[in-house]
Amino acid sequence: MNTITCSKCGNTIEINKALEEELRHRLEAESLIENEKVRRAMEEELTARLARKYELEEKKKQGEIEEDRKQIRDLSDQVILLTKQLRIQQDASAKLEREAQKKILEESEIIRKKAIEDEAERHRLKDKEKEMLIESLKKSLEEAQRKASQGSQQSQGEIQELDLEETLTQTFRDDDIEPVGKGVLGADVRQIVKSPRGLVCGKILWESKRTKAWSDGWIAKLKDDLLADKSHIPVIVSEALPEEAKNGIGQKGGVWIAHPRHTITIAMLLRKSLLDAAKQRVISEHKQTKAEELYSFVMSPEFIQQMEAMIETYRDMQKSLSDEKAAMERIWKKRDMQITRLLAGTGGIVGSMQGILGPALPTPKGLELGTIDDSHEAPKLI
Repeated sequence: MNTITCSKCGNTIEINKALEEELRHRLEAESLIENEKVRRAMEEELTARLARKYELEEKKKQGEIEEDRKQIRDLSDQVILLTKQLRIQQDASAKLEREAQKKILEESEIIRKKAIEDEAERHRLKDKEKEMLIESLKKSLEEAQRKASQGSQQSQGEIQELDLEETLTQTFRDDDIEPVGKGVLGADVRQIVKSPRGLVCGKILWESKRTKAWSDGWIAKLKDDLLADKSHIPVIVSEALPEEAKNGIGQKGGVWIAHPRHTITIAMLLRKSLLDAAKQRVISEHKQTKAEELYSFVMSPEFIQQMEAMIETYRDMQKSLSDEKAAMERIWKKRDMQITRLLAGTGGIVGSMQGILGPALPTPKGLELGTIDDSHEAPKLI
C-alpha cells in the first residue's frame, strides 16, 4: 500500500509523496538552520573582523593621536624655545639699541659740549681781540692825550686865566677886572668891586688852578698875596677840590674855593657881600679904616653864616637838579633797555624763521646788517 489516510482531514496521501514532502521540508528546515548558522557564523566572523579592524583602526588612530600629540608637544617645545630665543634676541637687540642710543646721546653730548666750548673759545678770542683792540685804542688815546698835553702848562694856565678874566669882565661891567702881572703875585686876577655910583667897595683876589690834584699850600700862598695886595677876599678856582668844597663851593682856611663852573655864582655872592658891607659902612660911619672894617665883616660869623646859607640854598638847588637828572637818566636807561630787548627779540624771531625758510623770507626794514644802531646816548640834562 503506497497510500495512507490522514486522521485529521481524512484525505488520502500517498506515502512516497508524503515522505518525499516530509524529507523536502526537513531538508529545507535543516538548510534554513544551516544557513542560519552559516549566516550567524558569517555575521559573527564579520563582526569579529569589523571589531578587530575597528580595534586596529582605533589603535592606529590612538597611535597617530599620540604621535600627533608628541609632535604637537615637540612643536610647542620648539615654539617655546624659539619664543624664548626670540625674546632673548629681542632683549639683546633692545639692550644693544639702548646702548647704541646711550652712546649716540653721549657722543651727541660730547659733540654739543665741544661745540659750546668751541663757540665759547671763539667768543673768548673775539672778546680778547676786542679787549686788545680797546686797550690799544686806549693806549693810542692816552698817547695822543699825552702828546696833546705836552704843550706848555703855562699856556694852558694862561688860557684859563684869560677865560676867568673875560668871564668876570663880561658879567660885572661896573667893576674893574685887572690881570695880575707875572712875578708880582701868585694870584691871577684882581676884581675891584664898585657900586653903581662908582664907589670902590672892596677887592677880590682870584687865583686859577688847572691841576689834577689839590694842594693845601695854595691857601697859605694866596693869603700872603691877599695881604700883600691889600685885597679883601681870596678865591681859588680849581677843578681839583678839597673835601670842604666837594659840592663845588666851599671855604678852607679863610679862603673861598670853587669849581670853574661855579665861578659866576660865588663871584655874585662875594660881590654882594662887599656891596652890603660898603653900604653898612657908609651908613654907620664907622671910624675903622675901610680895609679893616671890610676885612672884619668878611671874616665875621655873620658874613660866614650868610654865605653858608646862600651856599646851602645853592647846594639844595644843585642836589634837586642832580636828582632830577638822575631820575631822567634812569627813566631813559629803562626805556633804552626795553627798546633793546624788543629789538633783540624781534631779530631773534626773524633769524629763527630765516633759518627755517631760508632766503625766501625777506629781512624786515630796520633789521638789515648795519642798520641797527645800538649806540644810544643818554639825553643831556642841564
